[in-house]
Amino acid sequence: MITSLLVANRGEIACRIFRTCRALGIATVAVYSDADAGALHVREADTAVRLPGAAPSDTYLRGDLVVAAALAAGADAVHPGYGFLSENAGFAAAVQHAGLVWVGPPVKAIELMASKTRAKELMAAAGVPLFAPVDPSAATAEDLPLLLKAAAGGGGRGMRIVRELGDLPGELTAAAAEALSAFGDGEVFAEPYVERGRHVEVQIMADEHDGVWALGTRDCSLQRRHQKVIEEAPAPGLTGALRERLRDAATAAARAVGYRGAGTVEFLVTADDRPYFLEMNTRLQVEHPVTEAVFGLDLVALQLRIAEGEPLPAAEPPTPSGYAVEARLYAEDPARDWQPQTGALLSFDMPDEPGLRLDTGYTGGDTIGVHYDPMLAKVIAHAPTRTEAVRLLARALERARIHGPVTNRELLVRSLRHPDYLAARLDTGFYDRHLEALTSAPEAAAVRLAATAAALAEAARNATSTTAGGFVRFGAWRNVPSQPQLRSYRSEPDGHEYAIAYRTTRDGVTVDAEDVHVVSADRTRVTLEQEGVTRRFDIVRRDRRLYVDTATGSYAFTALPRFTDPAERTEPGSLLAPMPGTVVRLADGLVAGAAVEAGQPLIWLEAMKMEHCILAPASGTLTALHAAPGLQVEVGALLAVVTDAQEEPNA
Repeated sequence: MITSLLVANRGEIACRIFRTCRALGIATVAVYSDADAGALHVREADTAVRLPGAAPSDTYLRGDLVVAAALAAGADAVHPGYGFLSENAGFAAAVQHAGLVWVGPPVKAIELMASKTRAKELMAAAGVPLFAPVDPSAATAEDLPLLLKAAAGGGGRGMRIVRELGDLPGELTAAAAEALSAFGDGEVFAEPYVERGRHVEVQIMADEHDGVWALGTRDCSLQRRHQKVIEEAPAPGLTGALRERLRDAATAAARAVGYRGAGTVEFLVTADDRPYFLEMNTRLQVEHPVTEAVFGLDLVALQLRIAEGEPLPAAEPPTPSGYAVEARLYAEDPARDWQPQTGALLSFDMPDEPGLRLDTGYTGGDTIGVHYDPMLAKVIAHAPTRTEAVRLLARALERARIHGPVTNRELLVRSLRHPDYLAARLDTGFYDRHLEALTSAPEAAAVRLAATAAALAEAARNATSTTAGGFVRFGAWRNVPSQPQLRSYRSEPDGHEYAIAYRTTRDGVTVDAEDVHVVSADRTRVTLEQEGVTRRFDIVRRDRRLYVDTATGSYAFTALPRFTDPAERTEPGSLLAPMPGTVVRLADGLVAGAAVEAGQPLIWLEAMKMEHCILAPASGTLTALHAAPGLQVEVGALLAVVTDAQEEPNA
């Protein structure tokens, strides 16, 4: 019997596992890096053990330290969560060798599935449908497009799409380098890339008594950089025959490796409904809550039951009910190449309504750091129909109050309301086709109205009293009209500027905008009427940043000074770090004085498990190079300077 469980992870998955442990009467142990000393998962655990350092390689990826932490804290079991060491056979073996219960699949199953190339060979022998492999060294134009994948890991790392044969050597090198950095193994393989394919997976739960449950399907087709963004269960639009084939193939995969515990078998489904095996994840998936909602199960509780040697509760799983949709809320800017964002999460409040679930590792006041994945939370909606679940989730995200770094919240809302998504026209190219429209700036009129509310709330800070009608009185009144006051703001993150003019009167305040009437205004709430429609705005100021929340969206503004600061000017050709991170490599032969071509990849940064490439802005000479592999940089740090060839002095 498990009495004390250490979770070898952090963030929302650690908090989620602790929630089940509390319900089952199991004591909880957290591990934490120095960067996570004040994190939510540490605050929620009964006991916490420090792992010195901040980088994952020094902390959460040190299996020896994690095992020692479990023994020191008196835990009798270890749950790996997902990511980090969750699919590391050596770690699983070390846990068991230490006399601890491993809440996961058998070591042999992890080993068999660890390499995607070996896994495919095993699945072929079990009769699971597969793509025909492609030898990159012998690939021809007829084999294109190709998908390059890391053999030893997932999450989009080491993955490249190759559409031109001439690009294949360079992409192979880049994919191998990223795979080696991420997984310690640079092996890469190639397979046909399917345009507009769907990512569909089957949740497996198996015990040591020959019981196997195939818990329906999930659609995870909406992805960015080959990482999932929105998931749902069951996968919509599949025929009964296809569902049965996927279930049978997943069950065969589990039995082929003697699986035990929670696992997921992933497939790519073509436009003509042909499924092909992608991989088997030997762990709990990020998106497991949608399956839990539809089947009314606690998959973590089942994992613990199976780890204790108990059988599944019944021969067949429960009957599913309704639809569930999950959105991953990331601290990132989709309009700027999905750049991760860091900083203080000032406020984080999600509506608490029937049918909604929030899995998170953050609360308001926490700090989003540079070392780990940028996911803030998963928001899940469950309802009798898909339409109702999608509507509930979109509205919950729209009403959320998230103040601090830029997030993908608006992208999620627009994605859920996009005609293709509502009609279940799903495939992995969704964001390739629609990203520009989904990240376009909001209507200027709506932003200006929000900026107007911000200006009135700011003016109210200097108010001397409140009128009987609820208006703020802005100082002493006069019978003559006051001179207009002007406040300027820059909307974030698009950078558009808005100048708002208003006048104070004996009854309150008016704005110099056609058809806008001030109903009421105070320091935190402003009500405006425009063309007969009344809207409320809630305003919070943090230093120079103002956050404006409305019933249909949120806005962030920076209050602008009257005069610009000349020190903010940047030397032309400067390459600045777009986010805090670590320089992982430089282009071959890159030194000061080297000639570069416009668009040439020069510097690679890694931040929050994602690589970002810095390109030469113009053809010319690299006149300064400050970046070096291993260097940690803050956002805006000067990495290099390129002097445009047209601006260079004549020899």
